[in-house]
Amino acid sequence: MAGQRNKAEEEEEEYKMKIIEKNENQIAFEATMEDSLANAIRRYVNHVPILAVDEIHISKNDSPLYDETVAHRVGLIPLKMEKSKKEAKLKLSVNKSGMVYSGEMKGDIKPVYDNIPITYIDKEQEMEFEATVKSGIGSEHSKFSPGMIYYRNVVEITMDKDLKELVRNACPNAEIKEKGSKITVVDNGRKEVVDICERIGSESGKGAEVEMKNDLVITIESFGQISPEEIFKKSIEELEKDLEIVSKKVDKE
Repeated sequence: MAGQRNKAEEEEEEYKMKIIEKNENQIAFEATMEDSLANAIRRYVNHVPILAVDEIHISKNDSPLYDETVAHRVGLIPLKMEKSKKEAKLKLSVNKSGMVYSGEMKGDIKPVYDNIPITYIDKEQEMEFEATVKSGIGSEHSKFSPGMIYYRNVVEITMDKDLKELVRNACPNAEIKEKGSKITVVDNGRKEVVDICERIGSESGKGAEVEMKNDLVITIESFGQISPEEIFKKSIEELEKDLEIVSKKVDKE
């Protein structure tokens, strides 16, 4: 049992993570992870099932936009995910003067944001349609994409100690450590500071040594259907499913 616990602790240490920034639709964290693994997870964002308008029947459209344009806009409106639903219906019927917004669609499911403009209608004009919602994945169409993942390497910049205050003023949130006559600036935030440090080093004539680290800064942005944390977890789950299928096929050969 002790050996198993030690192995688990080693694995946890190997893939350690630290939250850098977090809000409702975005999370950024530092992780000890291979680029190849991070890239595989990133690519599988578009394999996470998401609800979106798939078909739309427009019965009235007095707006200045073609039916195809209205359909395209409605299809890209993010919809709230409900685990129990694989399909749903939405309707819109408006005869007022002014902008028609996503929040005016009514049905089994709701849009994530109510203030997305669809089109504009004038006095005595109408907009009426019925839409069918279904589950799909981003690799089929971008309207099924839940968000995006991107990453970069953590960078450590070594500079002359005399430049510390210049760096501090330009990058107040940067992590700066002193090492003898040198300072090291760890660029592990969402905003890259390496370019600023290189400019300071160049202008001073003292230069800056840049070292790329193995750790990554991974940022996940959600379009609102599911949380950034769910995007990351579900991307891993979908990757694992495909790997399991491949593994079974290899075993059969």
